[in-house]
Amino acid sequence: MIDTRVIYCGDNLDQLKKFPDGCVDLIYIDPPFNSNRNYEVFWGETKEKRSFEDRHASTQAYIEFMRARCIELHRVLKKTGSFYYHCDWHASHYVKVMLDQIFGENQFQNEIVWKRTNAHNDPKKYGNVHDTIFFYTGQPKGYTWNVQYTSYTQAYIAAEWNKLPSGRYYKAENMLDPQNKMAEFDFMGTHARWRTNHDGMMEHWNAPQTEVPNSHGRIKLGKNGKPTKRCRIIFLDEMPGVSLQSWWDDINSLRGGSLERLGYPTQKPLALLDRIIKASSNENDIVLDAFCGCGTALVAAENLGRQWIGIDVSPTACRVMAKRLRDVCGMKEDEKLWRVGRGFIVRDLPWSEKKLREIPPFEFENWAVIALGGVPNVAKVGDMGIDGRIYPVSATPKKEKGELEFMDVWYPIQVKQKDKVGRPDIDAFEAVMMREDRTKGFFVSFDYSGDAMSEIQAFFKKTGKSIIALTVKEILDEQIAYKLT
Repeated sequence: MIDTRVIYCGDNLDQLKKFPDGCVDLIYIDPPFNSNRNYEVFWGETKEKRSFEDRHASTQAYIEFMRARCIELHRVLKKTGSFYYHCDWHASHYVKVMLDQIFGENQFQNEIVWKRTNAHNDPKKYGNVHDTIFFYTGQPKGYTWNVQYTSYTQAYIAAEWNKLPSGRYYKAENMLDPQNKMAEFDFMGTHARWRTNHDGMMEHWNAPQTEVPNSHGRIKLGKNGKPTKRCRIIFLDEMPGVSLQSWWDDINSLRGGSLERLGYPTQKPLALLDRIIKASSNENDIVLDAFCGCGTALVAAENLGRQWIGIDVSPTACRVMAKRLRDVCGMKEDEKLWRVGRGFIVRDLPWSEKKLREIPPFEFENWAVIALGGVPNVAKVGDMGIDGRIYPVSATPKKEKGELEFMDVWYPIQVKQKDKVGRPDIDAFEAVMMREDRTKGFFVSFDYSGDAMSEIQAFFKKTGKSIIALTVKEILDEQIAYKLT
């Protein structure tokens, strides 16, 4: 037994070790690539901007980082389950060797190529326009598989199909099976058996005329009025399409104007995860994404009636995907509802001072601002000394197109991940309050020096402007309400 509809915040290696063997039906991961890139990431409706480093000291360090996690993922995968590893050209060849060692070469099914863009300007080399998705299974045969189809190309339709006045396309196919045995076909909803005679003709045909010229039922007749070898009529709109191949060029990556886009730099389109989940799982199967970022796999799994588990090391990512599940899927984040099979929960968000000291500065800023009920600042670099803003309830701005309209009633928030804030930090924040002409501001840190507290009092006496100094402990103990009024 394993809990589902849960987002775990923390290192996936630690969490995976708590899972029982063979408990997951489908695993999809899109881990950080070894790409030596820095991102400036904008998140959600508030356009939170954060730095996201996607780098390792070397390819070997990246592979060793992933190896321990893939070993655990292999352990929790059911024998009938499937595993998808999404990567790009930077380390894909090394990843393949590692996965062969862990899952076994016989469990490798496909190297899927996803064409994510039409062109990429890479100086002095061919443009890199695709990602690679490695598809492994828990055993060579007998794993969950649901055939997926894509549409026929216009070139194929024009070359192989005939168009009727009604607009339907049809063609005639061979009605004889290779062994010349009895074949069963459906004629206008009824079943009739046909046998080939010594002339290769089909006998015992008797069906009403259809819209296909010179045909009876689903049988196209020759000039002699009898069925020929290629006589079975099929219609294009009754065909499922082309079975899905390993080259995927029909799903576009997310563009800047996409309604689906949250701003996460490596966010994948929902259609991509829909396809994978439909192909390799059934309703109520358990889907796991151990690097779930902004939660696309979780949203796809929820929409398709699957159970799901998400893990991410970033507290901000966990909050973003929780909001996405609430907004997109209409789910409620509620412990009581979750216990009765509805809703979802987020576990292990940082709650201790020790953990908050260890997370990156931008994560700490996000935690502090959101904990106060504020809105994180758009910029983390060049933010002019403002990490977030609190809008009083009476002055809550309206929302239009996902952005906050301008409101002049707000209070600045400054956050310092320091053991003890000193007077220079307070002096700098006072300058911000004077520049912005704010009557009140909030400062968050682990503690304050005596000089810092004395300066806050002196500033109030001199200007009438209040700086509310809050400690992390006060926020964690939920003892800040009286200071926020």
